[in-house]
Amino acid sequence: MSSTVVQHGTASPDLPLDLSLDLPLDLAVNTDRLIRRIEELAWIGRGATGGITREGFSAADRQARSYLMDQAAAAGLVPSVDAAGNILIRRRRAPGAGHRKVLLMGSHLDTVVQAGRLDGAYGVLAALEVVQVVAESGLDPRHEPVAVAFANEEGALFPQPFWGSMVLAGRLADLPLEPLDHHGRPLREPLSLAGGDLGALGSAVWPAGSVAAYLELHVEQGPVLERSATPIGIVDVITGRAVLTVEVRGVAGHAGTTPMDGRRDAVAAAARVALAAESISREQGICRVTTVGQLDVHPNSPNTIADCVRLTADLRDTDAARMQHAEDAFRDALRQIAEQTGTAIDVVARTRSRPVPAAAALRTAIEASAQELGLPHQVLPSGAGHDAQVVADIAPIGMIFVPSIGGLSHVPEEDTKPEDLAAGAQVLLRTALRIAGTRAPRPCAPSQFPDPNRQ
Repeated sequence: MSSTVVQHGTASPDLPLDLSLDLPLDLAVNTDRLIRRIEELAWIGRGATGGITREGFSAADRQARSYLMDQAAAAGLVPSVDAAGNILIRRRRAPGAGHRKVLLMGSHLDTVVQAGRLDGAYGVLAALEVVQVVAESGLDPRHEPVAVAFANEEGALFPQPFWGSMVLAGRLADLPLEPLDHHGRPLREPLSLAGGDLGALGSAVWPAGSVAAYLELHVEQGPVLERSATPIGIVDVITGRAVLTVEVRGVAGHAGTTPMDGRRDAVAAAARVALAAESISREQGICRVTTVGQLDVHPNSPNTIADCVRLTADLRDTDAARMQHAEDAFRDALRQIAEQTGTAIDVVARTRSRPVPAAAALRTAIEASAQELGLPHQVLPSGAGHDAQVVADIAPIGMIFVPSIGGLSHVPEEDTKPEDLAAGAQVLLRTALRIAGTRAPRPCAPSQFPDPNRQ
């Protein structure tokens, strides 16, 4: 059995905050500009049925990246690309003005196949809007606001999800030396086309202490906020996840001539495995959710009893102890099913990420900003993974959710009301100002992260 652990330590959440921020409420994001950019970006990678496909490091992804950088440059901001392919956007700065920590904000532009228009992209464009508003306001924050579009968060084409944030957080040892896509094609050239450099990934690692905090605004991707008619969600923890690859081995045979009492049918046993996985959450309530989402049947013939099935079991919870209990219970169930069906069942691979809490100080800042704007809010966990859980290795993290219509995501129908998109961006702006603090206007200072112009 192989095992991969993709969660490292979480950075200290201690932050100096000015929760009595005294700034005019009319300092706001430009809602029309934000919505226009969302709609324009949504045309890139759109298919005939309305779904958007911008797999990381694909041609459509490069087109989206160019759009973002063009918008930033037109706004008088400075876009750049690091060796990992991450896009960084900041204000113009005065050389020699001193160093300051960064308030990082963003998400990702890449999508799964046939996706919606908001997952990832909304957070990036809202972060761009916040940086632009700060630049236009003449405010001089204590921490420099920087927008980021992390590369290849989804891992839809190149199966190294969270690629950009993992490099930024220094997890180079967890990445392959020569990454390949699902078809065996190397990453090196597509990364170069995107402005990155596989041979210089170390230059994209941010030094310890350079990031004051990371904020990620995202659509919820679930139904909780919509059902409660709440416009703002404050994430308390990003769920942990254990993905087990299970191999069920039986004996192949003729579908018409092999008696039922003499069969060792891998598909029949795999069906029991799937039901056992569901039972762990639905009937036993050991962990929050479990899913069997992929099956590979061999020989996959209509008139042949299968001799092998590989499947994935995805277990998620916000409590590490409950996750371990769920995995132990599932493994016990596999042993019983194997004995009952005469098959051999093994867990052949495991990927695990522990739950990652949001920093209490950032949650407080988000709540104060929502209250200041008169926006109802509630605390909830994130059931999906995000770049924030990786950035937590080096900085305190905070996440803001807005409602998803019908709870839908990763599908063409993914959508959020314009007023909710605007509300989330306003909360992001006010939270960013709380965290960054303000000083009398003066030229922006350089930040303590790698020079994006040095490849």
